[in-house]
Amino acid sequence: MNLEDTLERYSSIVENELGKYFESLRLEAGGYHPSILESYKRLEEYVRRKGKRLASCSTLLTYEGYGGKIDEKILRVAVGVEIYRHSILIHDDLADKDETRRGGKSLHVMFSEVHGVRLGEGLSMFIGDIAYALSLEAVLTSGFEKERLLRVVNLFTESYRRVNESQILDLLFEREEPSVEEWYTMASKRATSLFTTTMVTGAILGGAPEEDIEVLRSAATHIGYAFDIQDDIIDTFATEQQYGRCPGGDLRKGKKPLHVVLMLELGGDEDLKIFRKLSGKGVLNGEELEILKEMLRRSGALDAAKAESIKHARKAKDFIAKTKMKEKSKKFFEDFTDYITQSLEWYR
Repeated sequence: MNLEDTLERYSSIVENELGKYFESLRLEAGGYHPSILESYKRLEEYVRRKGKRLASCSTLLTYEGYGGKIDEKILRVAVGVEIYRHSILIHDDLADKDETRRGGKSLHVMFSEVHGVRLGEGLSMFIGDIAYALSLEAVLTSGFEKERLLRVVNLFTESYRRVNESQILDLLFEREEPSVEEWYTMASKRATSLFTTTMVTGAILGGAPEEDIEVLRSAATHIGYAFDIQDDIIDTFATEQQYGRCPGGDLRKGKKPLHVVLMLELGGDEDLKIFRKLSGKGVLNGEELEILKEMLRRSGALDAAKAESIKHARKAKDFIAKTKMKEKSKKFFEDFTDYITQSLEWYR
């Protein structure tokens, strides 16, 4: 089974569980207050939009890789993983003022259209907090033994803190010019934290040997770096048809993905002067965006960033190969890292 087929199969299982979970949540909320019921309906629409469900699929495949059977317990955890992931995205959209997510409106935009911007943003913030609480509740009520659940909850709380620390730096770097080392400091707590949480959760609950837990942490760290770099390149170089949103969003905000940080080190004085004038402008026309993209290519920053992503993907595969997971699960993560490196060639 190839990567797409595997993601489709496991995503559909998780989607079914999400439907049942939100149905029970709506029943509970309906007995409390109509506004709370409406809030959960909007959260459900946001979480259940079509997507690859990479986070929960990683948990399921790792769990299965150590002999676990896909049953109600692990599916309850997978629901928690998906809601946890979206609790972060809600706040991310709000902080970055992003208006869309996976082809639909961001949660704060949905609320703002009904209640105005101040209330809409406030409601979105609180729903994001609730989503985090719901994710922990889903994990804790899954039925696994207490000791393993405690380890998983500790993973979630540690990851949540780390991700938010990285978001602080990501925002502050909009007004600064970080070094490559500083970029890695920020990125070390971003996608790396998410992949560590999702993969190690599956391993702990699936009964993985302790030595494999540490190997998986290393694998997840390198997958996270590779994914982060690739995702940022997509934001700059993909078309709206490919990406589902307006390209160059990070550049408009003045964010500093790795390919930009590398250009700040590799670019010539004239290019840097132009870049600093246009980056973070807020509104870039098509011609200005193409100018910035050409500078990233010409300086060698784009190729250097791609090389970093490929380096991390290869290291991730080396660590995955060292684990005692079943071959089916190993192949999933190996295919995913291959997909990251292969997709880099789509954006030039």
